[in-house]
Amino acid sequence: MLAEIQQLNDETVVEFHRDFSYPVSKVWRILTDNDQLAKWFSELKIQELTEGGKLVFDMGNGTYEEMTITEVKVPTVWEFTWDKSLVRFNLSENPNGTHLVLKEYIKVVTEHTARDVAGWHVCLDVIEKVLKDEPVQNRKEEWDKVYPEYKKKLEA
Repeated sequence: MLAEIQQLNDETVVEFHRDFSYPVSKVWRILTDNDQLAKWFSELKIQELTEGGKLVFDMGNGTYEEMTITEVKVPTVWEFTWDKSLVRFNLSENPNGTHLVLKEYIKVVTEHTARDVAGWHVCLDVIEKVLKDEPVQNRKEEWDKVYPEYKKKLEA
């Protein structure tokens, strides 16, 4: 399911919704435990899971981008800076397990934005596979499918 994209004041808000048939505590661990995080976003590492704590993004070329955790409410909210944007994960219980909402608040839409949004889409798909203990297939193939859709949506 593609994310909803809307303009809200001076920001573009990208909003994903996913339901997982696992308890909030298990989904929280997948999101915030570095060993689990590496399974769905290997370039990202949490240095300290506290407000003001840091995440490090491995750019893959020997450089690292540091991001700041702006809010943590264990086990339901994790929010951090993402360049000039803000990314927020919200978890809540639903009758079948966990409802996850991922929002990215984008200050400036660039040529790269659709790439990032497609990346978040694929990450959420991978999280589901990790939760189910299923093998992760070719991420690039899935990304290639959704990227053109997000590019169109963000250009509209």
